[in-house]
Amino acid sequence: MEKIKASDYIVEWLSSHGVDTVFGYQGGMVTHLADSISNHSNMSFVQVYHEQTAAFAAVGYARHNCRLGVAIATSGPGATNLITGIADAFFDSVPVIFITGQVNTYEYKYEKPIRQLGFQETNIVEVVKPITKYAKLVDKVEDLPKELAKAFEIASSGRKGPVLLDLPMNIQREFLLREQLADIKLQENAINVVPREFELKNVADEIKKSKRPLFLIGGGIATANAFELLNSFVEKSKLPFVSSLLGKTACNEKLEQYLGTIGSYGNRCANMAIANADLLLVLGARLDVRQTGGVVSGFVKDGKIIHLDIDRSELEHSRISDKSNINIDISDALKWLIPRVEPVLNSEWHNYLTMLKDNYNQTKEIIRTQVKRAPYDLMNYLNAISEDTDIYCADVGQNQMWAMQMLQLTQNQRFHTSGGFGAMGSALPISLGVAFAKKNNATIYAINGDGGTHMALQSLMLIKQYDLPIKVIVINNKTLGMITQFQELYFNNNMVGTTAQGGYLVPDFESLAKAYGLSYFKVDQTDNREFDGNDFIGFRQAKNCLLEYVIDNDCRVYPKLEFNQPIYNSSPTLPENELIDAMLIKVVDTDD
Repeated sequence: MEKIKASDYIVEWLSSHGVDTVFGYQGGMVTHLADSISNHSNMSFVQVYHEQTAAFAAVGYARHNCRLGVAIATSGPGATNLITGIADAFFDSVPVIFITGQVNTYEYKYEKPIRQLGFQETNIVEVVKPITKYAKLVDKVEDLPKELAKAFEIASSGRKGPVLLDLPMNIQREFLLREQLADIKLQENAINVVPREFELKNVADEIKKSKRPLFLIGGGIATANAFELLNSFVEKSKLPFVSSLLGKTACNEKLEQYLGTIGSYGNRCANMAIANADLLLVLGARLDVRQTGGVVSGFVKDGKIIHLDIDRSELEHSRISDKSNINIDISDALKWLIPRVEPVLNSEWHNYLTMLKDNYNQTKEIIRTQVKRAPYDLMNYLNAISEDTDIYCADVGQNQMWAMQMLQLTQNQRFHTSGGFGAMGSALPISLGVAFAKKNNATIYAINGDGGTHMALQSLMLIKQYDLPIKVIVINNKTLGMITQFQELYFNNNMVGTTAQGGYLVPDFESLAKAYGLSYFKVDQTDNREFDGNDFIGFRQAKNCLLEYVIDNDCRVYPKLEFNQPIYNSSPTLPENELIDAMLIKVVDTDD
């Protein structure tokens, strides 16, 4: 009977499940696995120069493909370096299989009361259990087929997320009989949430009778790969809609029905629309404090909330208790609703929302707050030059919020960012994964601050190495700008660790670009001169490059919702009379 090496079996199995790229860093305990990947005709091993980069690249690959990503790392420090990316996948519901090498089973301490037996031995399974859906040490070769199948089903079903398999080196080099390796299906591990017709009928009825309906697009639309279903629902229902940060990737923001993103740094018009709705249909969003604001009573102040989500625990443990919950796969819900929902054509509500968009859009907010325009001018420029299938990857910090507030995605564009975990340094490696996942000629714009770029410099090597269509943008204000905004508000301008005076410095990005072989362009907007698109000709023509966009260190993100304010009263707050006049609901006290 034909035998197959365990590491070869793993690679064949991954390839048969749609994976063509594995990200990792070579190390002693994964040499068999990396060798098997390199010898497979339909698989590539991408050496990414840091295990954290491997984790985030696998997340980017999975986000964009809406299917499985894979990252590998050796035992000990290699495995622990994956943790930040594992947590990002867990909190943003991204299906990734992480495979870590482990010392040989005869070197593993198991229950011995010692700290370590083998060199670099670390019990990574117990370390990552709180941030994975499933983690398992596979120390018997005969268990490997079942555990791989189980990992795939768990990662890809229900609320998706990461799993980790820890493979001792001697298990990787053992052999199995090929005849015994029939594809194993573990349907008992799948989470099937069956549509309940009476609940969905109630949704359709509530939409029909509401006077001020609105729906919120959450990240669940993307994880369910329900983009086309959402487009059909929007077109059929004519409902106005807003989005969360992670829901932005699913939106056609050019539509008249779209009002913007909501939350702590959301567009004012979107936040005010939420408060005035008499019905909010929530599609796959968590309704966490960053979305609702700290004053829950101001969120959908005098209306109903119907909350659809695949995760029952999120529904039952929400900060908002006064709502109707439907535990369902968003795709199933939309499939049922699309043929049954009727177009909503309420002219009074439509006219009101048009007024909000006209008076409180982001461009008007920039004028109102007199905030420095330079970062917003850059986002507008990207709106103007990007093609219909281009992709944005935004890092965490001010750059993320400027992008969220100002970029206007078309139906086929995508926006990838670290949401729930909020990991600085994630955008560059995520953009690598997206580049290997995409199947078209789209350009990827990796939007970063100076801080996040410095954290992820090793990612720059791969852009040139593989000639990837990634344009790296470094918005350089020589500060950790989001934190300085806090320090200004709450810490008497004590800029410890965030400015040069506080001990925070930035590198010479031109020298770094040269070191990594990337074309370099610089646009300096610190003199507040008129924005000139001619400054970007080289950037626009390049396939890949690094653009350093220098701005003043006191550029700010506005509007911003303070914690003790309801969602409709972002800072800088409107004059009380204007706020009262702009609201359909009664505002008794702006402090609520």
